[in-house]
Amino acid sequence: MTGQHRTPPGPPDLVAAAALWEGYAATHPDVVAACPDHTVEHFGDSEELADELLGLVLAGGKRATSALVADFLAEDEPLPRVGSHWIACDGRGRPRIVIRSTELRIGTFDGVDPAYAADEGEGDLSLESWRREHRRYWTRSCAARGESWSQDQEIVLERFVVVWPPEHADPGT
Repeated sequence: MTGQHRTPPGPPDLVAAAALWEGYAATHPDVVAACPDHTVEHFGDSEELADELLGLVLAGGKRATSALVADFLAEDEPLPRVGSHWIACDGRGRPRIVIRSTELRIGTFDGVDPAYAADEGEGDLSLESWRREHRRYWTRSCAARGESWSQDQEIVLERFVVVWPPEHADPGT
């Protein structure tokens, strides 16, 4: 997406997100009782990137994501935790799926390994591609806040499963 026009993502449709969450909670009350909180958000920083990354999740190739700890702090959002849920929206803010975090760690840019890069499901699945695209993304997102990105910044490395709706849920969830 280098050099392309970027449309800001639309605000999440919170009414539709609540309905999606209610369907999941009614079907999985024990899971929701153990971790009742959830967030409503999108992947990326543009409508186009949100749609592209959500498409990779829906196709089954993306089961990990990365975000700077600084992004959570800037948005006054808590860091995710194992078992936490989030509703992923498309680029226009329409909620599409419920995701549950299965593995989390804090690392740095140089601490990401080839297996994790492949689990993110982006580009050619290589570590080199992961580094190139995330360097671009974090440089851009930090600059938008008036900050500089550094390879030493802490990164939340999160693996997840899709748990709702049933037609998109990973087997066994």
